[in-house]
This record gives sequence, structure tokens and C-alpha cells, in this order.
Amino acid sequence: MNVARNTVVSFHYDLFNIAGEKIESTKDGEATLALIGAKNMIQGLEQALMGKSVEDDFEITLEPHQAYGHRDEEKTQRVPAKYLKHEGKLTKGQVVRIDSNQGMKVCTVLKVGKFSVDVDMNHPLAGQTIRYQIHIEDVRAASTDEIAHGHAHGVGGHHH
Repeated sequence: MNVARNTVVSFHYDLFNIAGEKIESTKDGEATLALIGAKNMIQGLEQALMGKSVEDDFEITLEPHQAYGHRDEEKTQRVPAKYLKHEGKLTKGQVVRIDSNQGMKVCTVLKVGKFSVDVDMNHPLAGQTIRYQIHIEDVRAASTDEIAHGHAHGVGGHHH
């Protein structure tokens, strides 16, 4: 079976920045599961997975517009510190998760005040060209529940 819309692909990857430094890897952990066509991964990566099959190994380089977008200097925000207390002690440059009206977002702390925190809402990799080395572990048809929920369900099922 090949990767296509409404399939679930399981894959390992190494992610590198343009300087060749490894940013992230799944090679020593669990594979990433993704429902293709659900728009829950970066566009360039999903397109590169299309048509691939089990045991395929490949590498792709994505420009910012295919990955995390271009940086927008206007995307800074001041948020009440209480909304970030789940992140522990905050420091400038720290990458944190914040629940927005568009779902969970990753942002970077710019300034920490007593009652508020200034954050950069650009993804930390916005504006960067990135490179993936990918190994496809498995491809299967998505279940009706996965398609309805808009995401892949992992080992043992997904509990809402």
C-alpha cells in the first residue's frame, strides 16, 4: 500500500536545519503516526510522503513556504503569565505551548514580567529551510473513526 489520502503512515525522521545541525529525531523512540489529508502536518512533508511505501528511505529539503512559513515580525503577543504556569519557570528564548483560539500553538518567550509574558507566536522554525531524512515504517488504510476525528489513532487505540 502506498501513502495516499485517508491512509495512516508511520515513519521515523531526523530533522536538520540549513547548517546541517540535527534539530529533532524520532529514531530512538516511537515512530510518528499521521493521517494523510487531515492537514495536521506541514504541507511540504505531507506532499513528500505521498506515493511512498513501507521501507522507503528518502530525504527532502523544504523552503520556509513549504514548512513553517515565513517569519512575521507582527506576531508578538503579551499574555497573562497564568496561562503559561504549566510550563514552569519561564526564561527568555524558551519554547512553550500556549492554547489559542486556533488550538495549541508553539511560541518563544521574548520577555518575562511579573504578571505577563511577551511571546513570539511564529513557530520556532519559521523562516528556516529544513531538511528531513525519513524512513517509512508502515502504511495502512485509516479507520472510519480516524477519518471522522481528523487524526491517526495510536497503538491500542485513541481515547478522547
